[in-house]
Amino acid sequence: MGFMEEHQKWIQYHKKRRTGERLDRLGRGHGHGERMFLERVWWPVFGQLDDLHPEYEVLDWRGRPYFVDFVWRPGQVKFAIEIKGYGPHVQNTDRTRYRQELNRETYLQIAGYRVVSVPYDDLESVPELTISLLKSLLIPSLLKTTGGEGHQYTKVEKEILRIAARSNGFIRPVDLVEETGVDLRTIRKYMASLCAKGKFKPVLTRHNSRIYRYEYIHSMLDNELW
Repeated sequence: MGFMEEHQKWIQYHKKRRTGERLDRLGRGHGHGERMFLERVWWPVFGQLDDLHPEYEVLDWRGRPYFVDFVWRPGQVKFAIEIKGYGPHVQNTDRTRYRQELNRETYLQIAGYRVVSVPYDDLESVPELTISLLKSLLIPSLLKTTGGEGHQYTKVEKEILRIAARSNGFIRPVDLVEETGVDLRTIRKYMASLCAKGKFKPVLTRHNSRIYRYEYIHSMLDNELW
């Protein structure tokens, strides 16, 4: 399943769990810049939206609610991600609002969040720069939280992922038998395990429920495995 489908499912998931102002804010605040960040930066890096919360409500130093564009919480670490356009954040026509925004960022760090400011213009012109910076910042925290991404894969599973990374997005068990030398029954067991870990999705045939191939769910995080 591609980004558009997963994004829609993700938004509906959060809408069902919100009421009142938190629900209204999700509809108003999750706009073009936020979606562009997800599609051009977050999705290429992670390939999923797990542990990412849009328009996340926190309380500022006065006890007033404040909505962060995204909060990422993969375990104990917490990142507050803000998409910053030039106009509202740099042209200080409302100096009080600008001052409060800076104070909120400081307070978020006091509250245990690492604050990440993403320039909107970079999302349009050089998303590759944002990807590079975000990977350097976030992936070490993810690997530390999970005890190392590679630790959850066996040697054969890592080999299957390497083979899949060279494919066109789909791979057949019979191809893996030829590549790895492992028998078909064992390959199917490994593929079931990798599907459970979110790395593949089975593709069913139209006329029956047999699985002849799998869709590879790639993310740049896979590069940390080898």
